Formats: sequence, structure tokens, C-alpha cells
Amino acid sequence: MISDYNFSKKLANEISPAFLMCYDKKRVRNVRRDKTTDMDTWNILIVDDEKEITDLLEVYLSSEGYRVFKFYCGQDALDCIEREHIDLAILDVMLPDVDGFTLCRKIREKYFFPVIMLTAKIEETDKINGIMLGADDYITKPFQPLELLARVKGQLRRAKQYNQAAGVTQTGDHATTSEPGESEPENSGEIYDIRGLEVNVNTHTCSLYGENLEFTPIEFEILRYLCQHLNEAVTSEELFESVWKEKYYDSNNTVFVHISRIREKMHENSRKPKFIKTVWGIGYKLEE
Repeated sequence: MISDYNFSKKLANEISPAFLMCYDKKRVRNVRRDKTTDMDTWNILIVDDEKEITDLLEVYLSSEGYRVFKFYCGQDALDCIEREHIDLAILDVMLPDVDGFTLCRKIREKYFFPVIMLTAKIEETDKINGIMLGADDYITKPFQPLELLARVKGQLRRAKQYNQAAGVTQTGDHATTSEPGESEPENSGEIYDIRGLEVNVNTHTCSLYGENLEFTPIEFEILRYLCQHLNEAVTSEELFESVWKEKYYDSNNTVFVHISRIREKMHENSRKPKFIKTVWGIGYKLEE
């Protein structure tokens, strides 16, 4: 398998001279920005001990107008998160001080911005562990930077939609929710109450028997979709393409892992769940 270093250099050489200029820090400003991108300035955190990988990702992300913070160890990244408002993090699993899984878990203790895991490992258990700890997506090395860029855009788009629907605004490092009446979401009045499980699309909140449940944007959208199709068997393919807005592949177990994480937060018995039932050979169903 081609090494990460050689892959980065080989890919950079195959793209265009404009991207090669980015390896010269004095000329990084010459990279052309995609003016069709409709967004505010997003802050992206990259944590990877391979300098060539972080440099290459910085080229692509900066060319799209993102502001990049890059680090080579976990502790420096955590310090940055405390100082700066971060909109999305890209974490390598193998780091010199703490592994990416531990870093992801620490982030999820306080923050809900999207997390994409990077790793040279290809074991399925690594992917499951990452998602169970709170990661939103997972990519293995070597990868195509354009694919990663597309996933970054998709995650930020969903996070933005989630925050707008919930009336969330950023003040410094913290998120606050708008007071009632400040803005009227499009889905006003969409509230589901299913045997003690209350899902309020208006405020993007969820509670079970009065206990507030903290879901990531992806988890909430999965739950919302199942509520919209109450008592109906929904295939994994339908659920994935409706929530992720991407093509589903047979080997994709992302839905399974996210459903497992939702059940865990709902204190569900995975073998005998009360709410989200597994329909064998088909997918999932939320029952009244």
C-alpha cells in the first residue's frame, strides 16, 4: 500500500501547479477559492501527526474559504478548542499522546460539532468504535482529498440546518438558543409524543420520560425520520439516503452504528428495544 507521505505528494503532483504552490507557505494565498460556495467562514480543526497530510488538507480546505487550525497531537488540539470556536474536527486515530478515539470522547463531553475520523486502519471495529464514541463520519487512508472535502461540506451543511432549526447562535465558545418568538422555524408544531418519548422538531430537543436526551444533528435527524414514518418499516438504504443525502452501499453499516448509539442514549436494551425495533432483513421501525 502506498504510504501516506508518498500518497500526499503523488496526489499533489497530479492535481495542478496551483496546489503545489501551497507547499510554499509564502504562496498559499495564490490558491483560488471556490466562489460558488455559499457559507460563512467555518473553522476546521485538523489533528494528524503526518505533516504532509495536514498540509494537503489545509490546501483543499483553505482554497474553499475555510479557516484551518492544524495540530500534530491531541492535547494541543484540546487547548485550541477551548480558545477558538470550532465548527468541525478531522481527527487521526493514531496520535503521539492520546489516540483519536480518546480525543473524540473528550470533545463530546462538551461539544457537538461534527467529527470526522481519519485512520490508516481498515478494521470494521475501529469504525464502529469511532462512531459509538460520537464521530459523525469515518475515512480510511489513503483517501481522495476531494472526497473528504465533500464530506466536510455535507457535515457542515447538516450542522447549519440543525442549528438554524433549533435557533442556535454562537457566542464565543458556547452555543445559545434563541428565545421563543425570535424566529419561527419552518417545521413549527412538529412534535411527536410516543409513549413517553417526546421529539420536538421545532426546538430540536428530545426527552424520554422527562429526561432530556442529547443527540448529535445526525442522530436527531434519524429519530425525526423514524417519527415521520411511525409504525413503518424503514430500510437502512432509505434512512441513510434521506439523512446523509448520499448514495447507500451494501457494505455501509453507518446506520446500524448510529441506531445503536441512539438506543444507548435512550437506555434501551439492544436485544429487546421498546422503541426502535429492528425489522430483520429490512431495517428499522419506531413503534407507538
